[in-house]
Amino acid sequence: MHPLEKFKFCPVCGSANWTEHNFKSKACGDCGFVYYANPCAATAAFILNSRNEMLVARRAKEPAKGTLDLVGGFVDMGETIEEGMRREILEETGLEVDGIRYLFSTPNQYLYSGMYIHTLDADFVVRVADDVKPQAADDAADCLWIPVEDVDPAEFGLTSIRRAVERFLAERLWEQY
Repeated sequence: MHPLEKFKFCPVCGSANWTEHNFKSKACGDCGFVYYANPCAATAAFILNSRNEMLVARRAKEPAKGTLDLVGGFVDMGETIEEGMRREILEETGLEVDGIRYLFSTPNQYLYSGMYIHTLDADFVVRVADDVKPQAADDAADCLWIPVEDVDPAEFGLTSIRRAVERFLAERLWEQY
């Protein structure tokens, strides 16, 4: 399905002469406006303590409600990706963090309101003190510390997060940060 399939009219002039231009855009045959569906920026955090336990969240909402997730979410307009990461950590766990380090990115399609939103997840690693006490809030129903060696990617419900966890574990990235 084209990423703009649900958009039936030109957002500039309202024309129904709104057709696929290429694999990621639609164009208006009347006013000439072209709209590109570029991916939305999102974040995910591998939050670790010195005992090599990973902080994971249990999803409070669909999609994938009840499955494990990394703390993170969409970056807001006007935010840097790092600011978005810090805000999401604060919103979902109550933790204020400073030292975040970029690891890699993972493309995704996120089902939201019946529409697949293409995203690009920026994955970060964050080290925190052993005595921090995260409190689940916002999109997180619960926060859990799991020893890295016990983390099972199959328990993560979102495809991009599962792929990121698989890569993090396969490359043993917790040992490098």
